[in-house]
Amino acid sequence: MDKAEYIRAELEKGGVSLSPVQAEKLAKFYDFLVEYNKNVNLTAVTEFEEAAAKHFADSIIPFADLDISSGERFIDIGTGAGFPSLPLLIYRPDLKATLLEALEKRCVFLRKACALLEIDAEIVHGRAEDFAKTARERYDFATARAVAALPVLSEYCLPYVKPGGKFFALKSVNEDIAPAKEAIRLLGGKLTEIRDYNITNGDSRRLFIIEKISHTSPKYPRNPAMIKKKPL
Repeated sequence: MDKAEYIRAELEKGGVSLSPVQAEKLAKFYDFLVEYNKNVNLTAVTEFEEAAAKHFADSIIPFADLDISSGERFIDIGTGAGFPSLPLLIYRPDLKATLLEALEKRCVFLRKACALLEIDAEIVHGRAEDFAKTARERYDFATARAVAALPVLSEYCLPYVKPGGKFFALKSVNEDIAPAKEAIRLLGGKLTEIRDYNITNGDSRRLFIIEKISHTSPKYPRNPAMIKKKPL
C-alpha cells in the first residue's frame, strides 16, 4: 500500500472519505514536510503512520461533522507547520483561509507548501494581538491547535470571529472548561458544545465549540505579557 492509499484508508477509519486526489495531496504534503523539517524545525512527528494520525486525521476528523457552509472564511491562529489548516483545506477546498504564524521561517514553509499543493490561502506573518487590530471580527470561524490554556487561546482567537460565527478549539481531553467560562463570556462568546472523540490511532481529543454572540471589546486581545500575568 502506497502512502496515499494508506492515508485514505486511515481517514476512512475515522469516518472521513477522501478522494484519490486529496489523498495524493496529503501524501505529497507529508513528503515535503519531512524533507523541509531536516533544515527547519517544524514538527517532532515525522514517522509516516504517526503523522497520518496525529497530523492528518487530527486536522480533519473534528471538522468533518461540523456545520460549515461552503465558502466560509476562517483563520488558523498559530498555524505552525500548517495544522489543522492545510489538511482541512485539502479536505474542504471551498473554504477561504488565513494562516497566521509568528515565525517568518514557518511562513516561508507555508507559502511553499501551498504552492506545491495548489492551495489558495492567505499567509500572514504576525502575532495574534497585532493582526487583530486590522482583522477584527472578519471571520466566520477561528481555529487553533495549540498548547495554550483555553482562557488564553480564547482571548487570542475570539476577537477575530464575527458575531454569529464560531471558535473551534482543538484540545486534549484533560482540558477543563471551568477556568475558561468567564473569559469566554467577557470576549462575547458562549460555549455551545464539547465533543470528545478519538483519532485513528486511538488517542483521545476534545473539541470545544464556542459561539460568538456579541462583539468583543477592542481592548482584547491584550499584550502577551498582560495575558500571561493576568489571564481572564
